[in-house]
Amino acid sequence: MQIMLGEHDVRVFEGTEQLMKTDTIIWHPDYDYQTLDHDIMLIKLFNPVEVTESVAPISLPAGCPYGGMPCSVSGWGNTASSGDANMPNRLQCLDVPIVSDEDCDRAYPGMITRRMVCAGYMDGGRDACNGDSGSPLVCYGEVHGLVSWGQGCALPNYPGVYVKVCEFLYWIDDVL
Repeated sequence: MQIMLGEHDVRVFEGTEQLMKTDTIIWHPDYDYQTLDHDIMLIKLFNPVEVTESVAPISLPAGCPYGGMPCSVSGWGNTASSGDANMPNRLQCLDVPIVSDEDCDRAYPGMITRRMVCAGYMDGGRDACNGDSGSPLVCYGEVHGLVSWGQGCALPNYPGVYVKVCEFLYWIDDVL
């Protein structure tokens, strides 16, 4: 498997891209395919990354996210919530707030674990979607979440559900 870093527009070679060969893929040992709990994996690259203006590391979180925390999610996922897939050529970015634990639990009764966090708008209209899975949820320059699942895309009362990265810091440290 290979990974493209520094990509912005898939139709255009911009000179910022780095095609990287993967060495090892490490799934979380407690990943549950049905509940999507522990929906995180690490990918070790075969060669070091060249840090540039377009490719740079992001910090792991110093703490856990809180309701109302301003964040942004980016990805190449579907930009239409229904109908035919509308996959963009350019990287999309959307500002989304962290949803309170109470609203998250109310949206998905009995489905949210302490390793998940919701982000988005309870009135709908804006959200990550199909094809964004694994994309980063960045808050204050730290990766606080990874797109995991949700009920449809951008539906009222159903925010997106993300992996809560702060709950995996010990596992990440052990693996690295």
